[in-house]
Amino acid sequence: MKVLMGPDPSQIYRPDGGKNKEDFRNYTSGPLLDRVYTTYKLMHTHQTVDFVRRKHKEFGGFTYKKMTVMEAVELLDGLVDESDPDVDFPNSFHAFQTAEGIRKAHPDKDWFHLVGLLHDLGKILVMAGEPQDNPDTKDPRYCTDYGMYEPNCGLENVLMSWGHDEYMYRMMKFNKFSLPPEAFYMIRFHSFYPWHTGSDYRHLCSPHDLSMLPWVQEFNKFDLYTKSEDLPDVSMLRPYYQGLIDKYCPGVLCW
Repeated sequence: MKVLMGPDPSQIYRPDGGKNKEDFRNYTSGPLLDRVYTTYKLMHTHQTVDFVRRKHKEFGGFTYKKMTVMEAVELLDGLVDESDPDVDFPNSFHAFQTAEGIRKAHPDKDWFHLVGLLHDLGKILVMAGEPQDNPDTKDPRYCTDYGMYEPNCGLENVLMSWGHDEYMYRMMKFNKFSLPPEAFYMIRFHSFYPWHTGSDYRHLCSPHDLSMLPWVQEFNKFDLYTKSEDLPDVSMLRPYYQGLIDKYCPGVLCW
């Protein structure tokens, strides 16, 4: 597939009186800064190689819960993302805002609309007692450009930090979601800002990774710039997205 870049949603879908593009992802000032700082400090403190491998074993069997995708969305009604400096409302609204932004810009790609709804569902980990998420910085095995990897090994062979996106990617694979490869890349790597925004880790990328990068970047625009205190009417949107769930990931799933 070729990525046909949509219009910048920071301009098209921002409500009147909303934020400017440069005001999003502000980590230097704002009322939520202390909460965000604490969350990221905990993430970077605990994300060692051993920690990630333990989490793969702990959650890799997907025995935590059985529920439908829409039931998972509804769980996010009770979750505010502590790592996000832009929002202080339940994460379920952000899921629908992202999905609707994608739907307007890419009306012919219904699977892409569904990715917008799915992308943060891994945050149900918080309900399992996981923090909204390092000693490895002193381990010589990891403190080179390549660390424990070979050049151009491909991101599928890289041990990603543990969090909602890695969990959701693995959950989708386990439950055999019938979505295209682009969708799995968007879910897995949408929080990997050093790669998709900072141009880091290119030395580990395979040609396939680089071909997927424009899709992740396209998704990222909607993830960031559709956030607004003007909350959608979820009851009006739910039937459309239930239809997509029934098409691509139906029934009761293992989480």
